[in-house]
Amino acid sequence: MFDPDEWPDDDCVAGGADLEPGTLLEAYRRGAFPMPHDRELLWWSPMRRGVLVPDDIRVSRSLARSVRRFTMTLDESFEEVIDACADPSRPGAWIDSDIRAAYVRMHELGWAHSVETRAADGTLVGGLYGLSIGALFAGESMFHRATDASKAALVELARLVGAGGLIDTQWSTPHLASLGVTEWPRELYLERINDLVDAPPPAVWA
Repeated sequence: MFDPDEWPDDDCVAGGADLEPGTLLEAYRRGAFPMPHDRELLWWSPMRRGVLVPDDIRVSRSLARSVRRFTMTLDESFEEVIDACADPSRPGAWIDSDIRAAYVRMHELGWAHSVETRAADGTLVGGLYGLSIGALFAGESMFHRATDASKAALVELARLVGAGGLIDTQWSTPHLASLGVTEWPRELYLERINDLVDAPPPAVWA
């Protein structure tokens, strides 16, 4: 199921299986990630993969000003972050109760992490979450309740992952491209993560 040699030339590469920790880790190490559709658990490995090389993060003057207004924290509010990302009123909401439970479990096991953006009074106003596997951070979702709050979380993530690491954004969007996200062909992404997933993780999550 997670053998890239058997995958079709399509973003969706498989269906079924489960969301147990071992299944998730094997999938990410092979370049696939889960995302349900119409109540079916599907596994994806985009033909054009969105990636951010940390040194390529683009921080405009206005974003730099915004970043200075926020306080960043790590893993202090993982469940609050994933719940904000799962808000069913958001366009394209896809995080269901099974996905939530699986990633909360991965957080408890030390694999899933959150970056939180806070206002001056400590209120959570943005953030992101994903899996850290070696030097690869596989981003899952992000949200914002204040201008530039999700962008600030990505800037902080790039700083944490650092040179030599890679941030997987799954797909690219114009919003992400403006921050330095580019697209790699699937073959290149799979080749590059071979070494990344076995490399030492960022010190903050070691």
